[in-house]
Amino acid sequence: MADEEVATKAPESDAQQPSMVSAEDTPAQTGASMGEHCVTDRPSPSGGEQPTGEISKIADVEVYITKPSDYPHLPSKLLIYLSSGTGIHSKNNQLQADKYASEGFLVVMPDQFGGDPFVTAATNPNAQDQDTSLIEKVKLGFATTAKSFMLDMWLARQTPEKVLPILQKVVEGAKEEFADAVANGGGVYAVGYCFGGKYVCLLGSELPDTVAHGQALKDEEAGVVKSGPLIKCGALAHGTLVTKEDIEAIKVPISMACVENDQLFPDDVRTAGQTFLVENNIEHEIKVYSGVPHGFATVGEYADPKIQVAQSSAFEQMVGWLKAH
Repeated sequence: MADEEVATKAPESDAQQPSMVSAEDTPAQTGASMGEHCVTDRPSPSGGEQPTGEISKIADVEVYITKPSDYPHLPSKLLIYLSSGTGIHSKNNQLQADKYASEGFLVVMPDQFGGDPFVTAATNPNAQDQDTSLIEKVKLGFATTAKSFMLDMWLARQTPEKVLPILQKVVEGAKEEFADAVANGGGVYAVGYCFGGKYVCLLGSELPDTVAHGQALKDEEAGVVKSGPLIKCGALAHGTLVTKEDIEAIKVPISMACVENDQLFPDDVRTAGQTFLVENNIEHEIKVYSGVPHGFATVGEYADPKIQVAQSSAFEQMVGWLKAH
């Protein structure tokens, strides 16, 4: 089994408000970026498994919806699934969402990118010939540089100011459409992978009323109207762009499946955030997986048995957390 470090757990309580990245801040300015695993799918699992959900719309936002096989005859819980940069049309993301549906969750995966997922997400990382000639390597170098530039430009468009209103619309619309699942779970749950991990943190925090509505709270010192968390519980795997301030803003029970020495979710950010969660009695669970790549927890083929086991373990960690809350 993958080596894991289990962090302390503490009961839930209030935390501080979130710190949001400005729409004018580019990845270069903030020092944030994403890796290949966030914008490129692994080969899909062998065996011909196909997604069981369907593409639909909620509040004019395109969504992938997948339901338990016995829904609505047996009660379900509403789960918002926030994907990596490959978006809702990724087969692997759909299969991962289906795994939660098989565990009793009615899953809604929104197009959080507003029709703008990363354009080269469908490339196969295994397609590169290991015996590439020198000229081909030079060409590949230019292609890699161009892709890096495209990724930075894409990230500069995917700001909280753009993404959060989309998610707020979907959450509110899903609550109305699937009121039975919301009532059964006592609220809305959320799970996020890579890019989506940051937004699980933000949905579990107080948000400025300009991007989220609901139970308005008054910050008397700042004079700003805020909304309470849009979710009751969250879980995330190998988040990217997550800041210490994002973690310190969390007000709901949270589970994190992290990668050891992950440049996209640095150890110092994780440990500082964990310290805050402990000191402020926010109910949480953090497991650190060693010897695995960023992106390991999303459905996809890996030859290394250790990564395969870690992938399964991370899913059990996250779905177990959601079921327990």
